[in-house]
Amino acid sequence: MTFTPSGSTSRPATFPRRPRTSDRPGGEPPRLRRSLPGMDAPHLPDLPPVALLPHPQDAEGNPRRVGVEVECGGLTEERLAGIATQVLGGSARRTAGYEFAVTDTSIGDLQVMLDTALKDHAQTELVRRGLDMGRGVIPVEFVTDPILPTDLVHVDAFCRALRAAGATGTRDGAFLGFGVHLNVTAAGLGVDGVLPTLRAFALMEAWLRRADPIDASRRILPFVDPYPARFVDALAAPDAAGWDMKSLIDTYLRLTPSRNRGLDMLPLIRHLAPDRVQNEVDGASSIKARPAYHYRLPDCRIDDPDWSVTREWNRWVRVERVAADPAALDALADGWRKYRSRRLPFGRGNWALTVSDILGIPQGLTAS
Repeated sequence: MTFTPSGSTSRPATFPRRPRTSDRPGGEPPRLRRSLPGMDAPHLPDLPPVALLPHPQDAEGNPRRVGVEVECGGLTEERLAGIATQVLGGSARRTAGYEFAVTDTSIGDLQVMLDTALKDHAQTELVRRGLDMGRGVIPVEFVTDPILPTDLVHVDAFCRALRAAGATGTRDGAFLGFGVHLNVTAAGLGVDGVLPTLRAFALMEAWLRRADPIDASRRILPFVDPYPARFVDALAAPDAAGWDMKSLIDTYLRLTPSRNRGLDMLPLIRHLAPDRVQNEVDGASSIKARPAYHYRLPDCRIDDPDWSVTREWNRWVRVERVAADPAALDALADGWRKYRSRRLPFGRGNWALTVSDILGIPQGLTAS
């Protein structure tokens, strides 16, 4: 089943499945038809360059990938899936009442769905009417397969097509809370890779939030609360750099066992210690194990011409660059301890500005 966006006069955007190696004589690799939409990298000259990870491969030597989740309003699931086939190729089919699968696109498969748990209980007319009435505040979400960072340009081309079709972001109304999630494959699953990344984000989070403030609706809603100060205290302690993985997991589950953080570590911890998450975290059944960092901080501003997923990716890369710089990480930890020990008449000052000074980075956000 294929779909053409409502009101479109173009032919249905359906493309044959790309042949797999096993389909071709002698097992030769498939030859991509470069004329298909989405096969060539779009030319978006105003897009910032994709920042490079300091460790671009995982522990097995494979290129690291990122899965992208984007929530938006203004379009139905069917309309969004149809636009995906026009921009990225492939074909779309309905898999449930409020869900579509878009397969064999230029960046792999996509899932498109109404982003609410109620969609799984839409067997009754009453629930369906409620979901349809709630479309003004319930986002539609698309989720990509894990892709190479260089393929984010395809995601941004898709987002621009969605904006042209009327997609809206979190600033379109009060209490929308539409976000973007990046699931970034970890470079390594040992404590020597995971701990510096967690420490870098926790110590830089205030700067990330000040340099490009998230929408008021997402600050009010409890989906991306900052890490509690006592957790940052633990990560900045002089002995924290020498923790083993058990100490890291113990501290995380004791002080911040919540998914509603700018960096949600629970999918990665579940991958590393599944029994602990299952036994110690409320709602563990909804947490999928992934060997990836679940970066949830960014807004979806799909209706802003200056916004891009690449820009949000570049913010994450800045965190990883600090994580890969032991001197910078030590300076941040030392600065945090001094900041927390201050007893000034009008408070401790602004930690985000202190981060800017320590790292020598501007208070406003830059692309890389």
